[in-house]
Amino acid sequence: MPTPQRTRIQTLLTAETTDDAPNPVTVSGWVKTVRSSGGVAFVQINDGSSLADLQIVVDANCPDYPLVDRLTTGCSLTAIGVLRESPGRGQRYEVAADSLTLLGDADPEEYPLQKKRHTLEFLRELAHLRPRTNTFGAVARVRNAMAFGIHQFFQQRGFLYVQTPIITASDAEGAGAMFRATTLDLNDLPTQGGQVDNNADFFGRPAFLTVSGQLEAEIFSQAMSDVYTFGPTFRAENSNTSRHLAEFWMVEPEVAFCDLDGLAQLAEDFLRSIFAHVLDNCSEDMAFFNRFYDKELITTLEDIANSDFERMTYTEAVNALQASGESFEFPVQWGSDLQSEHERYLTERKVGRPVIVTDYPSAIKAFYMRLNSRAPGDQGETVRAMDVLVPRIGEIIGGSQREERLDVLQTRMAEAGLDDAPYWWYLDLRRYGTTPHAGFGLGFERTVQFATGMQNIRDIIAFPRTPRSAEF
Repeated sequence: MPTPQRTRIQTLLTAETTDDAPNPVTVSGWVKTVRSSGGVAFVQINDGSSLADLQIVVDANCPDYPLVDRLTTGCSLTAIGVLRESPGRGQRYEVAADSLTLLGDADPEEYPLQKKRHTLEFLRELAHLRPRTNTFGAVARVRNAMAFGIHQFFQQRGFLYVQTPIITASDAEGAGAMFRATTLDLNDLPTQGGQVDNNADFFGRPAFLTVSGQLEAEIFSQAMSDVYTFGPTFRAENSNTSRHLAEFWMVEPEVAFCDLDGLAQLAEDFLRSIFAHVLDNCSEDMAFFNRFYDKELITTLEDIANSDFERMTYTEAVNALQASGESFEFPVQWGSDLQSEHERYLTERKVGRPVIVTDYPSAIKAFYMRLNSRAPGDQGETVRAMDVLVPRIGEIIGGSQREERLDVLQTRMAEAGLDDAPYWWYLDLRRYGTTPHAGFGLGFERTVQFATGMQNIRDIIAFPRTPRSAEF
């Protein structure tokens, strides 16, 4: 006899009526709680498809009723029965079990996730089990919905999804904080002339884990016009904070025939779209986060989804900050990067909605950003860069119009101390049919962190990689 097809709990709990469900219905999941009263057992199970559990009612008429004594928190089971309206409070439907199959035991003396609130710090040590908790199940569903919304946004606009390399010889940021990828024996390094012989390595040259897919995405933008990447990136920064990871995911569109103004509009449309998507598709989980982690979360996201973003130049932002009368921890002066406290002041108190700041000093931005002629009011050279700032966290997107002029790009690389030889292909893009083009980067984990109200970025990714921590 074929195995009955399983129905997800979310499907059952959102059914208009019990007639919309198969009869009998087959459900599977992990036990949250078990209680018995007067020859009837009530088993709460969850299969990850929903924040809500489903109650399985097992009475003495069920031939598998003796199994109830073996059910404990954490074990897995399959129940076959009839979906019916529940007389109990707080639940719409329940399943009256006709049969019960115990799939996997969980020793209650050893299973670490009992029915009580565990600290997030404790759960980080149990990354293999924490998805079974309400918080991390909700994080996983919101993360999934946001990833889908990101792809949907670009696909509906005709963008091409490009998979850029994880192993690279280029440092897109020019910062040098890269992980080396090597097959050399670190206990017996080959040398030549007193130096490590890179010719003996797998690629015959130094190779690293990528910090960004931007430069490779630019290649495809110069043939396909509108492209985006969405993949893992790596930073070997010894930053042990609640906002930093050594491995994280980046979303990076690159758009040909586009200037900074067009990019700013794309970024605004993008953020409004993905937050609206999460609010529309994860209402149950968002209500959970709003209740337990950030009571202004939904209002904040709704405001962003419905706002027109303010535009101002870096120079205008500095002038506004200096005229604010605020006592900032970090002094505000032209030529210094804006700090989170400055960005939050602009979005929360000066403007009251998201702000896109453009035209930053060239000295604090990357070599590939298009150099401006000095604009009125500027105190030095600026580049066509932008940061998108949102209330409560500050910067959420960074981007720029790229430098398409070969001679200017070469000068900028020399000023940054970069050898242009490894970037010969990047320079070729400026030699053969160069175009105005622009792109931005969005850190996926930080965006999910913002959308859920979670305080630590290590709780947003399934298996966080941080200094001295690479478990699981």
